[in-house]
Amino acid sequence: MSDKYDVIVIGSGPAGYVAAIRSAQLGLKTACIEKWKNKDGKGINGGTCLNVGCIPSKALLDSSHKYHDAHAAFEAHGISTGEVTIDVPTMIKRKDAVVKQMSGGIAGLFQANKVTSLYGTGKLLAGKKVEYTDFDGKTTVLEASNVILASGSTPVAIPVAPVDNDIIVDSTGALEFSSVPARLGVIGAGVIGLELGSVWSRLGSDVVLLEAMPDFLSTMDQEIAKEAKKIYTKQGLDIRLGCRVTGTEIKGREVEVTYTDADGNEAKQTFDKLIVCVGRRPFTEGLLAGDSGVNLDERGFIYVNDLCSTNAPGVWAVGDVVRGPMLAHKGSEEGVMVAERIAGEKTLINYDIIPNVIYTHPEVASVGKTEEQLKADGIPYNVGTFPFTAIGRAVAANESDGKVKMLAHADTDRVLGCHIVGPSASDLVQAVALAMEFGTSAEDIGMTVFGHPTFSEAVKEAALAVNGHAIHMPNRPKRKK
Repeated sequence: MSDKYDVIVIGSGPAGYVAAIRSAQLGLKTACIEKWKNKDGKGINGGTCLNVGCIPSKALLDSSHKYHDAHAAFEAHGISTGEVTIDVPTMIKRKDAVVKQMSGGIAGLFQANKVTSLYGTGKLLAGKKVEYTDFDGKTTVLEASNVILASGSTPVAIPVAPVDNDIIVDSTGALEFSSVPARLGVIGAGVIGLELGSVWSRLGSDVVLLEAMPDFLSTMDQEIAKEAKKIYTKQGLDIRLGCRVTGTEIKGREVEVTYTDADGNEAKQTFDKLIVCVGRRPFTEGLLAGDSGVNLDERGFIYVNDLCSTNAPGVWAVGDVVRGPMLAHKGSEEGVMVAERIAGEKTLINYDIIPNVIYTHPEVASVGKTEEQLKADGIPYNVGTFPFTAIGRAVAANESDGKVKMLAHADTDRVLGCHIVGPSASDLVQAVALAMEFGTSAEDIGMTVFGHPTFSEAVKEAALAVNGHAIHMPNRPKRKK
């Protein structure tokens, strides 16, 4: 371990482990340091995403959706199940098994690609040296030609709702409930709040989401955001906008939340559990020595250029710890780019085409520009929308909520954005992202033969609608803006 490495990666989340594997594939001697421990106290790879983020939350979303279907949706198909119950500990056990399988997969990939896996903490010192401290407290100074910082992010804490990991929890604690809370409060109606709120709402919780912002999903296309809010409300989520939490008080086994509503009035509500998910912040505690040469920006992110290079020569940073959306796939692509640039290749990332997904049901997904962004930038555009209620596959599957919205340049017809709320939105938007990467036009998508019956026909019809050519609904006058 005293040998010098070509690459040392600190962090084995989606950005870090991908950077390590790709570096090793390119012939670079690589080590990856990870401080995460599993429930048995053993080192485990995957970071937040695999251990308490993307993967476990999707496992619970899938389980809760199956329960909801069995409880409320099967009857429409003529299926009778009798009494349907949920065994929460078994559901959590399944979630843990999924996490173990996926994180174990990374360990296998490290071994196959000859990545040295080190469990403990890493601190960047001056001169591309890394102080590695293992779980037993033994410290070793490692040297590298290149260091990649991929330390990820952590939930934002707010003083008015201190997490006690019992009654008041963060997004991690919300994955470990042992029973279904009758009354569940969620501070924050963003992606994480909606996903976690959906899990427990499907299982029977009365869920109230308190969102400080006046607009719902303010960074998303607002036509799609409003459609999504309508669907969530119909499902039973109580979404309250413009509500600022001013205090919490734990009383026995419940918590009283005080907040100011959209009209400026003080209100109180009592919950059995409260989830705090108001965002995430970059995690840099203990990561950088004072003389490391790496700078942070005004928001606490590691400062990097477009190629993810820091101020310190030979030191790079990727994933949630740097600017841009905190998305696992964005970090993974940065990890690949950095590894390949270290190896002398000229890889780049198109940051304009990064899909974003909310894994509620139905899903919400987007790629490219929103209508609000196009208006603000003064870009002329046409709009095409198409509802899933006019898609045979969606109606047959009883999955007809939502719509597809396509935005294209008014002069060139080049697709500038696509926004979907509906069945399989995460997969549908990815096809549009691929098309956008190659500069496709709405006409190109409209001329492409789509299988029938499929959910994806809504994408084709929205593309046709951009130019007033939709087949399966009356066309409105072109909405050139």
